[in-house]
Amino acid sequence: MLQGLPPTGISPASVASTSQTSLMADSYIIAIDFGTAYSGYAFNITPSAEDTDPHLKMWGKEVGFNTPKTPTCILFDDSEEFMNFGYEAVERYKKMGGKEAKKYHFFENFKMALYGTEIKRDLKIKSANGKEMMALKVFKEALRFLKDDALKTITLNTAGMVFLASDFTWVLTVPAIWEESAKQFMREAAVQAGIVEDGNEERLVIALEPEAASIWCKKLPSDGFITEKHNCTPLDECLGTRYIVIDCGGGTIDITVHEVVKEGALKELHKASGNNLGGQTVDKKFKEFLKEIFCDGIWEEYEENYPNEVQKLMYDFTRLKQVDDDVQFICPFNLGSLIQKKKDIEKSFESVEGAFWVEGSIKISKEKMRTFFQESLEGIAGNLKEILEKESRIDYILLVGGFANSQILLQYITDQFKDICSILCPFRAQEAILRGAIEFGKNPAWVASRKSAFTYGVAVCEPFLELVHKPEKKLMIGKEEWCRDMFMTLVKAGEDVSWNETRKHILSPVNKYQTWMSMRFFRTERLFAKFVDDLGVYDIGSFDVEMPDINGGSERQVKLEIRFGSTEITATATDMNTGSKGSIQFDFIGKDDPRGLDTCWYFCSDEKTLPE
Repeated sequence: MLQGLPPTGISPASVASTSQTSLMADSYIIAIDFGTAYSGYAFNITPSAEDTDPHLKMWGKEVGFNTPKTPTCILFDDSEEFMNFGYEAVERYKKMGGKEAKKYHFFENFKMALYGTEIKRDLKIKSANGKEMMALKVFKEALRFLKDDALKTITLNTAGMVFLASDFTWVLTVPAIWEESAKQFMREAAVQAGIVEDGNEERLVIALEPEAASIWCKKLPSDGFITEKHNCTPLDECLGTRYIVIDCGGGTIDITVHEVVKEGALKELHKASGNNLGGQTVDKKFKEFLKEIFCDGIWEEYEENYPNEVQKLMYDFTRLKQVDDDVQFICPFNLGSLIQKKKDIEKSFESVEGAFWVEGSIKISKEKMRTFFQESLEGIAGNLKEILEKESRIDYILLVGGFANSQILLQYITDQFKDICSILCPFRAQEAILRGAIEFGKNPAWVASRKSAFTYGVAVCEPFLELVHKPEKKLMIGKEEWCRDMFMTLVKAGEDVSWNETRKHILSPVNKYQTWMSMRFFRTERLFAKFVDDLGVYDIGSFDVEMPDINGGSERQVKLEIRFGSTEITATATDMNTGSKGSIQFDFIGKDDPRGLDTCWYFCSDEKTLPE
C-alpha cells in the first residue's frame, strides 16, 4: 500500500493531461533512502507546480507490519544469486535451520562498509556466514531491487500505465559526512543497477541525508513536531532562523547547520559533521551484554550455529530500544538449550547487574538499557557542543531518522541542550529524509550555499626559483626549469560556495608537445598549502584532459570550470585551441596511472578565480 494514495490508485488524469515526456523533466521523481538499518523509496508523478505530498511505499504487510521502510537486508544463494531483500529476506533467513543458513549469504548493515575506510572497486564484505562477496555486487543488487519495486508499485497504482527507469529523475540519499569516494561508489552501483544509463548520469541526483530532512522539516507547522513547539509559523517563513539537523541513523550520526535565507532557501553555516555512533552502537552494546550473561563460550556457539536466530533477536531489539522502560523478551529456544547443557539458566544471571530470568524470558532493567546508549549519546553531545562553541546563536535542534524515535535519545538531548535552544522532532522522523529528497529532486536550489569542508587544489608547475623552491622539486623541460607539485588552491576550507557557482581557472601545458593533461586533485583541512605532498594534504582523485592539437605549443590553454557547491564535485574542461568541451569524470576511488606523470605537467596561466 502507498502512503498518501487511495487503495484504488492514481487515475491517469491525475498523472498528467499532457504527454508523459513533457512533464518528465521536473515532476517525475523517485527518491531512494538507502539506510544502514532500513531503506525505502518515495515518488512524485504530479506536475511540479502542485505542492502535493510524495507517495511512500509501505512495507511489511506480509509479516504484519506497515512501515515506511524495510530492513536493509539482502539474501543471496550459495551461487551468489539474488534471492530476497528487506522483510522477505529477513523472514526467509529466520526460517532456515542452522546448517542451511550457513550455505546462504545474508547481509545486513552493510552500508557501513563505505564509512571510514579506503574504498576500492574490488572491496569485499562479509555475510552472516563469514563468506565474502564483492561489495559492489551487494549494493548493486539492493538498488536494483528497490528500483524494480518502485517501478512496479507505480505501475500498479497508475491504472496500468507503464513506466521505465529512464522516465524519472532519481534521487539517492547518502550521509553528508561520507567521503567523495563513497558517493562515487554508490553512483557506480546505481548505474550498474540500471537506475540510470551510461551517458545519462545527470538523471541521478545525490542528496545529503540531513539536508533532505532539513528541507522537509523547515516547512512543517508547529503541530508537526512531537516535542517542544516553536511558534505557529513554519521555519522556512522565519528569515534568519538557525537550526541544527541531526540525522540519527542506524550507522551514522549526520549533522548539518542551516540558516533560513531568502524565499525559504537554506544556507549551510557549519561544515557537515558527525560520527559512526548511530543506532548500531546501541545494538552492539546489547549484544556484548548478552555475551557477558551467556559466558563460557555459550554465546559464541549460539552465534556460530544459529545466525538466523541471532538476527531475529537483534531485529526485535530494534523496537525494544525505542522505549525508556524495562524491557522483556522471550529467550530463543536454541539459546536456552545451549545454556542448559553447561549450567543452570538462572545462575547465568547471578553475576550480572540489570538482567533477570523471568519464566523463560529475559528482562533488562531501564537503568541497564540506558547504559547501552551512553557511548552514542556522548558522541552526539560532543559534536553538538563543538558546533555551539562556534555558532553564536542556534534557535532549534531537529532530530530526524529512525534512531530519533528512541525516547532515551530524545530525553537526553532535551536535558542537555534545552537551556540553549528548543528541541524538535517531527512526528514521522523516519520519513523526513525521503520526503525531503523528493523536494530536493524538484529544486536543488533549496540549499542555496554550503561550506566547503576542505581546501581543494590541483598540482601545478611554476618557474623554478632557487631561493624559493625545494631542489628536489626541480623539473627540467628542455632547458627550462620548473617547480612541480605546487598546490594551486581552488576553494578554501570553510568558504561559502553557492550551489550553482562555477569557479574558473586557465591552465597551460608545460611541455609544448604533450597531448593530454592528467589533473590530480588534492585536499587538506588547512587553509593554505604550498606543495601537494605537504603534511596533511591528500590525493583524492584525478581526470585526464585530451589535447590532441599541439599547434600553439605551451601557449595552448585549457579552461577548467569546477563546481564545489553541489552535493558532488563536478567540472568541465575546454580545450581552448579546438573548442572541444566535455564533462570531467572524477575518479575519487582512484587507480594507478600506467603512463606516469612525466609528460602531463601544466601551470596556471591565469591565477584569478572567476565566479560565474
